[in-house]
Amino acid sequence: MRKIVTSLSSAAVIAVAISMLLAADKSSGVKPGDEAPAFSLQDQDGKTVSLSDFKGKTVVLEWFNSECPYVKRHYKAKTMNDAADKWKDKDVVWLAINTTAGKSVSDNKAVFSDWSVNHPILADSDSSVAKAYGAKTTPHMFIIDKQGKIAYEGAIDNDPDGNKGADKINYVDKALTELSTGSSVSVPETRSYGCGVHYR
Repeated sequence: MRKIVTSLSSAAVIAVAISMLLAADKSSGVKPGDEAPAFSLQDQDGKTVSLSDFKGKTVVLEWFNSECPYVKRHYKAKTMNDAADKWKDKDVVWLAINTTAGKSVSDNKAVFSDWSVNHPILADSDSSVAKAYGAKTTPHMFIIDKQGKIAYEGAIDNDPDGNKGADKINYVDKALTELSTGSSVSVPETRSYGCGVHYR
């Protein structure tokens, strides 16, 4: 009987521990309204880029992995490049962040050139920035407003399969449009889709 009680107690402790870990995982990262975590990372040319460099500007963060089919599809369709180009003269800075294990600054430089990327690709070599923001997929998008707060986090659009056509909603473009007119973001959070981010 004592063995059974001990076993049940052990099982209860394990269950509590697992639930605590799951709760911690769910609460990690940022949500709309939170202060954006500061960071300094190297871009594809080895230059240090800090979030503080863009104080007073709107910043878009795009989690990036050149081997991910979803990312490849969006770059082939020019989703990210076109959006970055559209907003670059409106005080919006677009930054890709690569947390992919085994990828270095030189890897980012190669894909930057091969794909004609028009915005920096930053190397998150120790996953610290991905963990701070709670990035889960590539792509996973975050918009930081001019006050340094998270204004949007989630998917680039509502079209994970790439087949919605005219029914596609680009959440990031919609949010940037609303912010540019002084409005609050009507859809501040969505579920991101893509390849999983594997923290180092």
